Amino acid sequence: MHTPGLWQALHERRYLRSGWPWRCALYFLTSAPLGAALLVCLLVLALAGSLLTVVLVGVPLLLMLVLAGLPVARLERRRLRLIDPAVPMADAHRDPPRTGPAAWLRTRLQERSTWRELGYALLFACLLWPLEAVIIGTVIGVSGGLVSTPLVMATAGGGEEVRVIKLWLVHSYPAAFAVALAGLLLLPLLAYPLGLLAAGRARLTRLLLDAPPEQDDVRVRELSRSRMRLVTAFEAERRRIERDLHDGAQQRLVALSMHLGLARLDAREEPLAGLLAQAHGEAQAALVELRELIRGIHPQVLTDRGLAAAVEDIADRSPVPVDLDLDLPHRFLEAVESAVYFAVCEALANVAKHSRATRAAVEARVDGGRLDVRVRDNGVGGADKAEGTGLEGVADRLSVLGGRLLVSSPSGGPTVLRVLVPCPPAPDRRLDARPVR
Repeated sequence: MHTPGLWQALHERRYLRSGWPWRCALYFLTSAPLGAALLVCLLVLALAGSLLTVVLVGVPLLLMLVLAGLPVARLERRRLRLIDPAVPMADAHRDPPRTGPAAWLRTRLQERSTWRELGYALLFACLLWPLEAVIIGTVIGVSGGLVSTPLVMATAGGGEEVRVIKLWLVHSYPAAFAVALAGLLLLPLLAYPLGLLAAGRARLTRLLLDAPPEQDDVRVRELSRSRMRLVTAFEAERRRIERDLHDGAQQRLVALSMHLGLARLDAREEPLAGLLAQAHGEAQAALVELRELIRGIHPQVLTDRGLAAAVEDIADRSPVPVDLDLDLPHRFLEAVESAVYFAVCEALANVAKHSRATRAAVEARVDGGRLDVRVRDNGVGGADKAEGTGLEGVADRLSVLGGRLLVSSPSGGPTVLRVLVPCPPAPDRRLDARPVR
């Protein structure tokens, strides 16, 4: 991958009048102190970690050595903007599946990017910065030595002679000024190889630190689109079933219950009156169960008033008191609202069944284009999404939308379930529910 800005500037006549030569020089000038400091840090960590391993103190130092490439890569991605500002490099690391330092460390040690960045840090510390110091030193030394010849002759040479960059002697001021003029003419010529070396350095940095391209990218995109189509079709089918049950079976049960009630008024003799009363009670119970089933398939409040009102409805029906702090400024896509709603349902159901909590809380925010929902409780903890099909199903459903489910539940509590999902607004959907506080 070439560096578009620098390569294009090198082919233009105004390259020397632009800021690119100075940016390239600044890039190489900053490499030397950074590389030297990195080399010292790596040597200290390696030696101290090796010597102290026998008393276990060196193990954290060796881990720091392995992870040293992470801050180096982050700094190099920023420093690369000096010579390649057009396309910022993406961070190749993924978010850990759980919260906490142990999960973060396990994820980083299992990533190929961590070891690539460590290799880059070693290459930078041992080879790249000395070469770059030689490059910028040569450019500055040659050009500066030639340009400063008259000044050196006036101060150090006593006005009689001076040795130019330790190669030849100059015995007069006219010759010294001629050498200085040659240095000024040479400086633009050195700016081009400096730019070429900087472009090559940027390409090497991208090769080692940029996120690796996905294999079979077309197939991956098609698979993502097909999964999204399946989710959309699944949601549409759920809505159809909900409408059929609401408009069909529920209305028939309501009519049956009314007819049985009227029949009870006309039949006052036993055993017919008792049988009708029993049938009326069964019809009422079936109607209640059907209404709960319809609400579980797709609650009408979610369709009519949005996610905040639907979560408020869940909290009102929860046997455990729930505190709400919801700030949802707009409606979201139906698939997003449905997935987050059922995730909160599953979380509060687990709070009521397993946590032995006395209070729970639900927080929801839109942060950086993502919907961030957290469900907390003060229970005994010990929840694990790998051990239950409910949370695992929620995680699978969120992953189709590009979201994630994070669970932190140490033994003794508290339990925090966090839902992160991209949330593009749906402008054609009206928000009827205000934020709940």
